[in-house]
Amino acid sequence: MMEFRELGKGLSICRVLNGMWQVSGTHGFIDPKKAIDEMVEYHNSGFTTWDLADIYGPAESFIGKFRKTLEKLQGNDELKNSQALTKFVPNPGPMTKSIVEHYIDRSLEKMNTDCLDLIQFHWWDYNNPSYIDALVHLSNIQDKGKIKKIGLTNFDTQRLQIIKEKGIEIVSNQVQYSILDQRPVKIMTEFCRKNNVQMLSYGTLLGGFISEKYLGSPEPLGGDLSTASLQKYYNMIRAWGGWDLFQELLGVLSQISQKHDCSIANVATAFILERPQVAGVIIGARLGISEHRQDNSRVFDLCLDSDDKSKIKDVTQKSKDLFENIGDCGSEYR
Repeated sequence: MMEFRELGKGLSICRVLNGMWQVSGTHGFIDPKKAIDEMVEYHNSGFTTWDLADIYGPAESFIGKFRKTLEKLQGNDELKNSQALTKFVPNPGPMTKSIVEHYIDRSLEKMNTDCLDLIQFHWWDYNNPSYIDALVHLSNIQDKGKIKKIGLTNFDTQRLQIIKEKGIEIVSNQVQYSILDQRPVKIMTEFCRKNNVQMLSYGTLLGGFISEKYLGSPEPLGGDLSTASLQKYYNMIRAWGGWDLFQELLGVLSQISQKHDCSIANVATAFILERPQVAGVIIGARLGISEHRQDNSRVFDLCLDSDDKSKIKDVTQKSKDLFENIGDCGSEYR
């Protein structure tokens, strides 16, 4: 049975979110008609929450077309059962009221809605303090009814504290969080607990590396890394401990998956969903190309026991400290 979680009062999301980075053009061609048809299938299967961004190619326009299609097929009331969490990712610079309003109005138009469920703000350069101005303007736009909730993407704990001290209400922070990358545990989880902020996790399956497909496989060569996700997370595997240690981890995850009669991906997803302050895990959707809805739905029936977690820890404690080597969440982008 599907699980849902509230991101602040009035916004309930499916705990497995459909990630739309895969339509941005960095993962191969996506046929628009097939994509919209597939989005309806995701919705009808209970995967009602979409994660996207204004910089993910046609993602916002896909949501707009999906909403029109869903309304035509099932009526206006059904739109209330769908959630689209977009991102505002501006280039660092002056953030005036007119600039911020322009981008929000553009997202509203593309997504065919008069109110954004959640705007997840990302900022590339902390040395430019205009991110505070942007958040103030977003709060004012929220007061006007154009935004339901405000969240963040890839902000570190230090900046979360600054934003809190400015009195800006944030319901979520989207960060990389996986069995390999457990940096949120260091300091962010406790901050989020104390301040009622939840985390949305991406990279949990390392772009598909955490799967049966890569168990026992040789280390990939450059030509094997055919998508932006594989390129990104292969580098993360190397930073974490290398291919041999990763194979050891996959072996343990395989044992656990066989014990619970589920997939390796289910184990990795459940591991993060059980972590404190995690509202949901984002799993990429290659719309019209491949889908794993039935498999993903099984994660809600999976409960890892202490022995499972101990076996995972036996491997991960051999890895390098990513917090020490990279920094807090989001530091890899700055």
